[in-house]
Amino acid sequence: ARRNGAQGIGLVRTEHMFFSSDERILTVRQMIMADSPAAKQKALDKMLGFQREDFEGIFESMSGLPVTIRLLDPPLHEFLPHPDAVTPELAASLGCSEHQLVDKIHKMHEMNPMMGMRGCRLGITNPEITQMQSRAIVEAALNVKANGIVAQPDIMIPLIGDVSEFVHQRDLIHATAQQVFAERSDTHAFRVGTMIEIPRAALLAEEVAKEADFFSFGTNDLTQMTYGFSRDDVGTFLPIYLQKHILPHDPFQTLDRRGVGKLVKMAVDDGRKAKGSLKIGICGEHGGDPDSIQFVNGIGIDYVSCSPFRVPIARLAAAQAEIQKK
Repeated sequence: ARRNGAQGIGLVRTEHMFFSSDERILTVRQMIMADSPAAKQKALDKMLGFQREDFEGIFESMSGLPVTIRLLDPPLHEFLPHPDAVTPELAASLGCSEHQLVDKIHKMHEMNPMMGMRGCRLGITNPEITQMQSRAIVEAALNVKANGIVAQPDIMIPLIGDVSEFVHQRDLIHATAQQVFAERSDTHAFRVGTMIEIPRAALLAEEVAKEADFFSFGTNDLTQMTYGFSRDDVGTFLPIYLQKHILPHDPFQTLDRRGVGKLVKMAVDDGRKAKGSLKIGICGEHGGDPDSIQFVNGIGIDYVSCSPFRVPIARLAAAQAEIQKK
């Protein structure tokens, strides 16, 4: 990303870190299947080590640049195997029987996981996960600081729909950080913000901005929830919509200015009304789309986040949008 001209990382998906090896996914499963607080904490401690190591590497690569880290977002059942894939060996590695593992998988199943136990709901109902991730981020920042690396962590709370959800998680993050600072006799600056991806959060942006250090619009989910379209199923009708000119373009590729864009602009205006210094960005497919970049540049968005390979396109589009604005 940095070689392509990125000036920071707009979205670190922490869940991806646990899918990178069999050992890591096994540890998450052990945390989910733990039958005692001690067993759960043992798994969390191991997860802490994985996350801290990864964050150190990211901070070293992006020294002097902001790194926005999203806390765990997907529902925990996504880390579990399909019931048909359960084997005696897998169950034994998790300290349970096949029947217990299959039963747990069925109990955690959700009819609509996109709107289920994910995002901040996961951290509120399982605060030890938020504490583990916060500790990993802060400890990593302090570790690289000792080596002369300038880390700029921005901790992002996902999927809030109410300011009280944000405050709950923010306070837990700050309390965990203060504990680490006391243990290490050192401190490190960080910001705590949120991803605006639920329409209600956009409507309450002024309230949220009073508590948050930054916003990042998750335009993929915001588009999905505003339209009522499932990204996973839109292929069954969207091509016909485009063919019949029901819609002018794919709203998951180019930001819908009239609807989703209106929500974003309203939230930007309301957020800045409450806090003029509020840092605001967008992340998602729209972050690499020239038309979308032109729109968000005109409403006061500070940055866009996209995949590393789309950074050159995004930089060119941002430059062109800025020239046209002048």
